[in-house]
Amino acid sequence: MNKAELQERMTAFAVRIVKMVDSMPSTVAGLAIARQIVRSGTSPSANYRAACLAKSDKDFINKMKMVEEELDETCHWLEIIMRSEIMPASRLKPLHQESSELLNIIAKSIITARKRMNAEEIAKSSNRK
Repeated sequence: MNKAELQERMTAFAVRIVKMVDSMPSTVAGLAIARQIVRSGTSPSANYRAACLAKSDKDFINKMKMVEEELDETCHWLEIIMRSEIMPASRLKPLHQESSELLNIIAKSIITARKRMNAEEIAKSSNRK
């Protein structure tokens, strides 16, 4: 998957979260959780776009860690919504699966970027000797 495809997938995920939040019940719990998940579920898209503009591998990794944290939080809120039966689990499982898949993609990207950054640092130190 290339950068543009992942950006599109992140944006589509954010739109799905917005639509889900708009259909949540207007109970005290529903409104409180809706506020949380709309933030955590839409920010990965914006943060991934920022990561794509990173100035260095270190900057990229830092921004991708924010994406990772927000996706993990979104998984958490989806699990809370399903367990508390605020919305039917059958409706949320595909969204939860997408959140988990995106989280795995981002985690692997961070690992790859760290390996690349470490390899570059080793190469630079070898050239200085």
